[in-house]
Amino acid sequence: MYQQCVGWLRSIRLDGMTQTWVGRHALAVVRGLALAALAVAEALAFLLHMAAFVPGFGLGLVFLLPWPILATRRVPNVARRLAGAWGGVDIPEPYRPAPPPPVPGPDGLYVRDRQLYKTPRIPAFAARLDWVLGDRATWRDLRWMLVDPVVGGAMAVAPAALVAAGLWYAVTGAPTNWWALPLGLLFALAGVAVAPALLWVHARWTRLMLRPLVHGPTAECRRRWMGERFIVLVRLLTLAVLTLLGVPIAALSVLGLVLTFGLGMAAVLPPIIEYFRWLANLRRRLARDWSGVAVSRPYLPRPDLPPLRSDGLYAVGKHLYKTPHWTAYHQRWRWLLHDRATWRDFGWQLTDPIVGGLLLLLPLGAIGYGIWGLALPRILMFVGLKPAGGDWYGSVAGSAAAAIPVGLAMAALGVVTAPAILRLHGRWTRILLAPTERSRLALRVQRLTETRADATEVQAAELRRIERDLHDGAQARLVAVGLTLGTIEHLLDRDPAAARALLAEARESSAKALSELRDLVRGIHPPVLAERGLGDAVRALALDTPLSTEVRVDLPGRLAAPVESAAYFAVSEVLTNAVKHARATRILIEVRFVEELLRIIVHDDGRGGADPGRGSGLRGLQRRLGTFDGTVAVKSPPGGPTTVTLELPCELSSPKTSTS
Repeated sequence: MYQQCVGWLRSIRLDGMTQTWVGRHALAVVRGLALAALAVAEALAFLLHMAAFVPGFGLGLVFLLPWPILATRRVPNVARRLAGAWGGVDIPEPYRPAPPPPVPGPDGLYVRDRQLYKTPRIPAFAARLDWVLGDRATWRDLRWMLVDPVVGGAMAVAPAALVAAGLWYAVTGAPTNWWALPLGLLFALAGVAVAPALLWVHARWTRLMLRPLVHGPTAECRRRWMGERFIVLVRLLTLAVLTLLGVPIAALSVLGLVLTFGLGMAAVLPPIIEYFRWLANLRRRLARDWSGVAVSRPYLPRPDLPPLRSDGLYAVGKHLYKTPHWTAYHQRWRWLLHDRATWRDFGWQLTDPIVGGLLLLLPLGAIGYGIWGLALPRILMFVGLKPAGGDWYGSVAGSAAAAIPVGLAMAALGVVTAPAILRLHGRWTRILLAPTERSRLALRVQRLTETRADATEVQAAELRRIERDLHDGAQARLVAVGLTLGTIEHLLDRDPAAARALLAEARESSAKALSELRDLVRGIHPPVLAERGLGDAVRALALDTPLSTEVRVDLPGRLAAPVESAAYFAVSEVLTNAVKHARATRILIEVRFVEELLRIIVHDDGRGGADPGRGSGLRGLQRRLGTFDGTVAVKSPPGGPTTVTLELPCELSSPKTSTS
């Protein structure tokens, strides 16, 4: 029977149309192999991105980010060209044009983010970084590199896998089973037959993933959801790296404890405690920024050098020292070891690799094992390829087919639960790294001391301003009015016409003095604020602002007068900054009372770049509101927009009085 089948195959003669069909389908199989090789390049490009993203976003090494993104753009561009040449699908490149090189100013310096630079290197890099990371096509390429090696790679390699599996089965099984030859050839023929169709589907799949963005509410929500999930996964991976980094630090801390308390080497432990606090502070900051869990620094303030005693010695506890050097060293020892936050840091270092590491392992492990441990190996096996690395992959209930949907479901579950795990990890960080009651009270006393000093300074500055305005303005005009009236008294009988002219001048000076006094009173406490409340006072500020300003007020009652005054002048200063420095065209002001907090949000569409740390007026605004335990949050990326959020803890003191 086997010899008869072979003779039958040799007797087949192909006509011209059949030869064209076979050539076209065989070429589709070869193109599928080329696309499979491209899928492998995509996976390598994704790993290159991750190698740069983890330290770039996690540790702030932003100089690592642009090069791998731009270098690997060739891979999706090749996929776009192949989709057009082999699948008849036109996919234009969606990337934004590169920024122009920086141009020096008249003084020969380069301006970037309100900073001056002698060379164009840093401004050009900042513009390049904004161009690359701000392009949504970058993140679509990254998503495609993650997904296409599984989906597109399976479609591309399926025809060649069917052909190879069919021919192998026909050659190896034909001597023992007569039906192996026709069955194997049938599989090979099926692979050749479906190759153009799968190539066509692969081209449409590539267009779906790599085409320019389609604007619309649904597409925007989908892009935002996927972008948020991707950022969450990168954050979880970064936290996992930091958790592994904490293991050697914990071992070094244990070694310092043993050397200090076991062998008496007291000089070892304080540097370890102080120099490794950066990791705990970094985790507190990441818990606040990434998980939305506020974890303030709990450490007691560093003590000052004690005053010199009458006998010329320094006292630290019950110990006396002659020199300030040993006094400061002993103070540092007591400050670090008597702070409970130090020992809580030690406990966190020892337990975080276990508890925190297990939390991070749940979504990351589900995604990794679901894709690379269950779904992908079985997909490769079904298309005739054996996964590399041995039999490390698993099955579900002894079934290889069930591993594919279960693996994909496990990966989807990891992606969906990642934000909740990130929030839970932030709460775990707060359990051990939040301030204790003692440190909280000490920090509270320190803050009250600073705010009291700030309040005294602000009050003194305000009194000096009022005195200066009175002396230079209304007082000088009133003195001039008095002198003018004395002159009028002497001229009244001799020159009535001149006296009448001086009377008119005196009346004009008194009117100006009255106007200046009203302006001065308005600067101390505006009448509209006292009569109508904060809402109408902010509306009056908006009317005086030379920009298009929208005000939204939701205050169910009146606030205490000091709080209203502080909030009014804070809004006035923010509006002044927006008009003078932000180059804005529109401003939105929202005033709300939420959960015993007065929250004011001022949003402008200006150029951004506002930074309270540079000594601007925002720093003074923070100090002024700090007197009332208020906070100022500024979100102002380069290029804008700027959002300033003011929060003041307060209570409503009277029913609402407003014109609207």
